[in-house]
Amino acid sequence: MGIVRKLEGKVAMVTGGGRGLGRAYVLRLAQLGAHVAINDISLQAHKEYDEELTAPTVADEVEALGVKALPLEADATDADQVAGMFEQIEDTFGRLDILVNNAGGVLRGGDRSWASTAPIDDFDFIMDVNLRDTLLCCQGAAAIMKRQRSGRIVNIGSQAGMHAHIGGSGAPYAIAKAAVIQYTRVLAAELGAYNINVNCMAPAWILSSRAIAQGRNSDETRTGLESQIALGRLGMPEDVAKVLEFLVTDLSDYVTGQCLSVCGGYVLF
Repeated sequence: MGIVRKLEGKVAMVTGGGRGLGRAYVLRLAQLGAHVAINDISLQAHKEYDEELTAPTVADEVEALGVKALPLEADATDADQVAGMFEQIEDTFGRLDILVNNAGGVLRGGDRSWASTAPIDDFDFIMDVNLRDTLLCCQGAAAIMKRQRSGRIVNIGSQAGMHAHIGGSGAPYAIAKAAVIQYTRVLAAELGAYNINVNCMAPAWILSSRAIAQGRNSDETRTGLESQIALGRLGMPEDVAKVLEFLVTDLSDYVTGQCLSVCGGYVLF
């Protein structure tokens, strides 16, 4: 049985939708019948990690599913560019029903990401690409959704924002994602009066194209990680996209202000 098109006629926006988890979210929303605005700082992002598409661009993949795509190449940490994106969405579709704040990641730090010594510039950068873009896009979407008195916002956190690594590494990213989770709760408390649901997903060890390129799929790494996961396997982007489907359809009408772990039972959490 195919996917039921529960989002027929709805309009969604996904940040960081050019590859990886973001692309999985885009395609799932399109399969559900939504028109999708696809934001990325580079709409050719899939090429960076040799991610294979089924069409020349993600937008083409969306339109092959019988819905409309709106490519939006922009920096989601820039307030003016974000405002421009939401203007384009309203001009094109006249509404916005779903926002997925996916852009971000561990894009700086590595061996210098200790809680007591990480350079403040690293904290600033990681907060910008994981929290600032979420704040800006939530505010842009909320303005539209409040007028509609309806909408769904799904922010993307991480297991890193819910527990600490032994030793205190990865501090800037963990703190930024913890802030995303708390912002989700506060925003949900405000927007519930407008019939807007705001939730968060916290993935763990997912085999995105970037993670694979960085070595997560090596035998040694997989063995170490899988021993900590109750289901005994690393996740795929589609595993998280299925949970997104729950959060943006009527199945979650009475769910807001929550952060759902999508981790296969990551037992260190």
